[in-house]
Amino acid sequence: MKKVAFYTLGCKLNFSETSTISRLFEQKGYLKVDFNEKPDIFIINTCSVTENADKKCRKVVKEALKISPEAYIAIIGCYAQLKPKEIAEIPGVDAVLGAAEKFRLVELLDGFEKKSIPQVLASSIQEVKQFNHAYSHNDRTRTFLKVQDGCNYSCTFCTIPLARGESRSDSIANILVSVEKIAGTNVKEVVLTGVNIGDFGLQNGLRKERFADLVKALDQVEGISRFRISSIEPNLLTNEIINFVASSEKFVPHFHIPLQSGNNKVLKLMRRRYLRELYADRIATIKSLMPHCCIGVDVIVGFPGETEADFLETYQFLNSLDISYLHVFTYSERDNTPAKHMDGVVSTADRSKRSKMLHILSDKKRRHFYEQQIGQIGTVLFEEDIEDGYMHGFTENYVRVKAKYDPLLINELKKVRLTSIDANGLMEVEEAETEIVHH
Repeated sequence: MKKVAFYTLGCKLNFSETSTISRLFEQKGYLKVDFNEKPDIFIINTCSVTENADKKCRKVVKEALKISPEAYIAIIGCYAQLKPKEIAEIPGVDAVLGAAEKFRLVELLDGFEKKSIPQVLASSIQEVKQFNHAYSHNDRTRTFLKVQDGCNYSCTFCTIPLARGESRSDSIANILVSVEKIAGTNVKEVVLTGVNIGDFGLQNGLRKERFADLVKALDQVEGISRFRISSIEPNLLTNEIINFVASSEKFVPHFHIPLQSGNNKVLKLMRRRYLRELYADRIATIKSLMPHCCIGVDVIVGFPGETEADFLETYQFLNSLDISYLHVFTYSERDNTPAKHMDGVVSTADRSKRSKMLHILSDKKRRHFYEQQIGQIGTVLFEEDIEDGYMHGFTENYVRVKAKYDPLLINELKKVRLTSIDANGLMEVEEAETEIVHH
């Protein structure tokens, strides 16, 4: 049996796809092993969003060759679609597969025999029309389920439409079949993921279904205790969805809503599809219905044209919102994006200073959110994440909790009282009642 190992860079969507591709290998009789167990084949799933995609890809290839010098190395993922020729020139790479090809790599690279020159199998992104369903399995107590892929938005900073193609979705009927399968594996929480999940429902370019209907259908599924919505655009997060989540037993009170800038001039330069007023309204609506809801925010600093005054406006805006944490991205130039050619380039020093300010603000927001939860009763899903005799997990509203290790609690939902915040910013808890919660 040939041994295959996987390495994933980037987002939850990539993790769900790697997991699905690894199952294709196992079905064909390959043995999945850890990265350091001298595999015969390495599959590296890359990302184009975070900085230094090229450096990271090179580094992983180098490590792979150290572990197993004769191994076959195939590169897939967003970066592979954007820069296939450059990746093929990395010493040790045997194959590069684009977005249309990655789910067929077991048959396309039949036998994984090294050739004298690397194979590049990457068709143009216009040809990527098919939706490949995917979900992660055996990785954690929660599963990441891909429901949508690609994006029809054209934000000026983003390469995702170039890397993943047009917006397309699975059908609700197919997704329900996957969720039934997942429920049979004793997973307690499913995280819905995609590139632009609020745009769910496009099949072959036509709008067939809506995200709100998917949420309602999933709420009826037996055997899964919690559903979590990953990132969703503010203009697509409708009152209908918010109201439904507020009344649902299964959909947890946690939203991650990209803002990118709190300054309307910069939002227009980014070609975002809303202004800050709409964003503030979404947050207020959520908090009026679910005061304990956790709200995460993506924000980009140092976008071309962002003056110091614009940034301070973003800072004040974020400070005024009832949000729980920030994901801060420092703007970095990307080939083939309009933003790369815009005026008003922000110096590296200013980008870095703005990023620091928002990281500190994020810590303050998270701390404040956690303090508001003290004394509350929450339900924690405990994970196999053990450190110094403590185990960890998340409440429904995404408070990270630590408790004394107890093997019986792994992958169980347990009611706890949130008591205090430790030196590392984790919530300490005590048992609220003895029995374990079963929905």
